[in-house]
Amino acid sequence: MMQILIIEDEIPARNKLKRFLEELNIQYKVIAEVDTVTKGILILKNSSPDLIIADIELLDGNVFEIFASVTINCPIIFTTAYDRFWMNAFENNGIDYLMKPFSKERFQKAWSKYLLLRTAKADQSDVIASLTKFITSRLAESTYKKRFTIHTSKGIHFLETESIVYIEATEGVVFAFDKTGKKHILNFQTLKELELHLNPSEFFRLNRSQVICRQYIEKLDRVSKNTLAVKMKGYQELLVASQSNTPQLREWIDQ
Repeated sequence: MMQILIIEDEIPARNKLKRFLEELNIQYKVIAEVDTVTKGILILKNSSPDLIIADIELLDGNVFEIFASVTINCPIIFTTAYDRFWMNAFENNGIDYLMKPFSKERFQKAWSKYLLLRTAKADQSDVIASLTKFITSRLAESTYKKRFTIHTSKGIHFLETESIVYIEATEGVVFAFDKTGKKHILNFQTLKELELHLNPSEFFRLNRSQVICRQYIEKLDRVSKNTLAVKMKGYQELLVASQSNTPQLREWIDQ
C-alpha cells in the first residue's frame, strides 16, 4: 500500500488533497498530516513515505527547513500560492509545483507524473531534464503586472510597478510605498493575493506583512544571528525579515 505524507497547515487544503486522493481510486494510506516544521522533522525521522505532498509556508516556518534537517528519498509534489520557490522545489526532490488554487485535473496531472517516474524508473538526469523543462515553461507563461490602478477621491491614476519600493498590509488594507515617498492603497485584500501579480525575481516576501523590491534595497543589517533587517532607499524605517524567511532572503539577494 502506498504511503503518503501530507504537509499542509490549512485544514480546508488538507481536506481538498484527501478528497482528490480518494477520487484516484488507489490503495494508499496517509501516514500523517503535518502543519509545522517541528512535526514534519519528527515524522520524517521515523518514517519513509513513498510520496510527500507539501505546502511551503507552515505555521512555524518554511517546509525547506524540514528537508534541510532530514534526508528525503521520495518525490515531492509542492502545493503553494507562491511563485518564488520553484528552484527550491527543484533542488528538493520536487516533481511538480501546483499553484493554489489548483483544480482536480491539475492535481491528476501531477499524480500521473509521479506514477510515470515511479514505474519507468527514470534515471536522475531524465528527471532533472523533465523538471527543468516544466519550471522553464511555467516561468515563460507567467505574466506580472506592469502597473496598478489606484482609485482615489480625486479620480483614478496608475502606479508603475517598477516605482514601488515596498508593500505593506495593515488591518486588511494593502499599501504600496513608492520611490517618491507616497503611499497608495492597492485593490487587494491580502499580500498572498497580490504576490501572484509580482515578479518573484524582483519582489520578496520579507515577513507576514511586508514585500520589498530588489532595486530599492540600500543595505542589510543584522538584527540577530538568524534575522536580517532591510534599509530601503528613501525610507528611514528598517524592515525586518522573519526568521523563517531570512535564509531565502540571503539566497534571493545573491541571485
